Amino acid sequence: MPQNFLACDREQSFLLPPDVREWLPENHLAWFVIDAVGVMDTSGFYAAYREDGHGRAAYEPSMMLALLLYCWSRSVRSSRAIERACMEDVACRVIAAHQQPDHATIARFVVRHERALGELFGEVLALCADAGLATVGVIAIDGTKVHANASRDRTIDYEQIARAIVEEAIATDAAETAVHGERRGDELPEIVATTRGREGWLRDARQRLDQQRAERAEPVPRARPPRLLEAKRRLEEDLCVEREANANFEAYHRRGVMRDGRRMSARPKPYTPPATPQGKINLSDPDSKLVHGMNGWVQGYNAQAVCNEQHLILAAEVMTASPDFGHLGPMLAAARTELAGAGVGEAPGVVVADAGYWHLEQMNAITGDGITVLIPPDSSRRKNKPKRPGWDGGAYDFMRSVLASDLGGELYKQRGQTIEPIFGDTKHNRGFTQFQRRGRSAVRTEWRLMATTHNLRKLHQHFNRPTG
Repeated sequence: MPQNFLACDREQSFLLPPDVREWLPENHLAWFVIDAVGVMDTSGFYAAYREDGHGRAAYEPSMMLALLLYCWSRSVRSSRAIERACMEDVACRVIAAHQQPDHATIARFVVRHERALGELFGEVLALCADAGLATVGVIAIDGTKVHANASRDRTIDYEQIARAIVEEAIATDAAETAVHGERRGDELPEIVATTRGREGWLRDARQRLDQQRAERAEPVPRARPPRLLEAKRRLEEDLCVEREANANFEAYHRRGVMRDGRRMSARPKPYTPPATPQGKINLSDPDSKLVHGMNGWVQGYNAQAVCNEQHLILAAEVMTASPDFGHLGPMLAAARTELAGAGVGEAPGVVVADAGYWHLEQMNAITGDGITVLIPPDSSRRKNKPKRPGWDGGAYDFMRSVLASDLGGELYKQRGQTIEPIFGDTKHNRGFTQFQRRGRSAVRTEWRLMATTHNLRKLHQHFNRPTG
């Protein structure tokens, strides 16, 4: 009896079912993303296109949006990789309905709808809140350093920039001298350098054009009536109006009153910049800064996140400052704003963060709203170091006693169990270690898009978890 194998006939004309709904199981993430996009508010995407339908047809924004969300959920962020997936990946072919947008179209879609893509975070958070995932019993705040799309070696100061400009000018002058010699390089040819030469060349050119037109039997075009006088008259009228307005303003200013009769207050002193600008700037991404990560200093951003016990991200923002000091209040306010937009009006019960977020003014303001804050005053690096003056007594000793209690220790222990796995999954499993685009607005959209797809996956897992 011969061996028994399933047939593998690559010459078969059609291997897949004719209906794309049979290509993937019903509980697949692709179908979930398509249905989720169908209930989102995507008016911001459609508002960017013409309503009259003129011009070349564009890809359906909902299709492009579902394609981006699914690919980012699968750790595919490159526009060229997404283009390949539209040909090779069955799920992407189902989402795109056999269409294959090229990488330039995908990249332009992200740039064109940058603001709308960032606002999708609230839409997905509302869906998670409706599913009961947006709990606010204990929330954790933390940040992670993400590389910018810039080289650290491109960070230079004012003197280095000035030196580079001078060196480039010297090199440009040397290159132009080698090509043009003693000439400027913009001299006219000898045939049109003089008045007689220009008149002769133009006269000959006109004769040649008339002869060619006569050979083709074309009518001589009539010259348009000159409109220079009319344009000059309108320009003079505008200048007269502007001079009159400036004269009236100067008269009011000399009297110390404004046009509506109110007295003018003392004019503020203008800002006087320093003779030499201070600090450094990165020429590749001026918004990025030198931030301290786990493995040393990197050129990048401080990506902040707020999450709850369900490992759901409640807020995602991008900061340029390396330390986490001062970000406690803004991140909690961002989380409460996002939750309010998602229909969750309940205030958080407990807020936990590491020692880098210790900020007495912000902590007092938060506790004044009835929210418990647990932040250790001593980090792991300075526990064994001598304490500075002011680190004892008051809120410092009180927080140490709270964290030393059983309840306080159990609550603070949830910080590492909630937000650290999110950063580990985002950076190690999903490969998000560097931003693709440049500028704080662009990287904020990327970070929020990563948080959006994280919450979308959590929502999909919530409905597909085993029961019983």
